[in-house]
Amino acid sequence: MLTIVLAWVFWSYLGEIKDGKSIQDLPSALIDKPAPTFKLPGISAGDKGFDSADLKGRVALVNVWASWCPPCRVEHPLLMQMAREGIPIFGINYKDKPDAAMRFLTELGNPYQAIGADRSGRVAIDWGVYGYPETYVIDAKGHIRYRHVGPIMPHDLAEKIRPLIKALGK
Repeated sequence: MLTIVLAWVFWSYLGEIKDGKSIQDLPSALIDKPAPTFKLPGISAGDKGFDSADLKGRVALVNVWASWCPPCRVEHPLLMQMAREGIPIFGINYKDKPDAAMRFLTELGNPYQAIGADRSGRVAIDWGVYGYPETYVIDAKGHIRYRHVGPIMPHDLAEKIRPLIKALGK
């Protein structure tokens, strides 16, 4: 537990940039544009994987995460909660070892409808990811409508993510 608290303090410190602005204030060039096209294998041999076609026709979240990422562990209970609420969540597992990623999901639960293993990090670069975790709201047309850098916290879910999903027609 102490490790998680220290990780959160560290992440909070890193989340601040000059003049007290949050990393969230940095714009994304991909907002309101189509999500990048990609096709990723599953974490383990035989897993389905995840590709951009999975996002068409529904409002969904795409979460970029890794087992080695302490803030990913912090936000995971909220991802599980959103999945129980019926919000479709897809995962991009970033530069992770398959066995470590599977242990993470076995321990904390799997909120993802599909997960792609981005072992090279190329897909994350295409999405403009620069902090982990990073979560995107995708509309039914496959356009990125919102990006959240860092762990999702309860106020982010209540004030930004849920209202946007509702407005987009979940």
